[in-house]
Amino acid sequence: MDVEAYTTQVLDFVRTNQVWAAPIIFVLAFAESLAFVSLLVPAWAILVGIGALIGPSGLDFWSIWIAASIGAGLGDWLSYWLGIKFGPALGTIWPLNRHPELLPRGEAFMRKWGVPGIFIGRFFGPLRAAVPLVAGIFRMPYWPFQAANFSSAFVWAAVVLLTGDVVGQLIAWLWR
Repeated sequence: MDVEAYTTQVLDFVRTNQVWAAPIIFVLAFAESLAFVSLLVPAWAILVGIGALIGPSGLDFWSIWIAASIGAGLGDWLSYWLGIKFGPALGTIWPLNRHPELLPRGEAFMRKWGVPGIFIGRFFGPLRAAVPLVAGIFRMPYWPFQAANFSSAFVWAAVVLLTGDVVGQLIAWLWR
């Protein structure tokens, strides 16, 4: 199944089964933020698509925003924990072993930006799941990481959902 068909299928399910919107968005945001898994799950487009459903289908913004935020924060927390647990040895497994320059570049990024780098990384697709992993590998202190992790997760989830909502409203307005 291609990404577009998968995205359409999930959005159709959420549209007709709104009670599942928050759990689905939690899982998608978690997967989008989890190192390695984020490469396999096309979650970003679905998250924006669910945001587009907020207005027309009456989805509750607050419940899906909180679910997306917590899912993203927990995904980053797990990536950070994997980095702490397995350290630089993670560089020997796919996809990091195919790009040996990524860990040194990630370390340089974390040294340059520190805690604000966690917040910055949340908003850039390729960095989203890698930055927490690198923060763990290079032992960023736990509480500063978590503060940046969860605060950025709430901002990121709002931006993604509201982007979908605004785009959905714009398309509806243009089609009138």
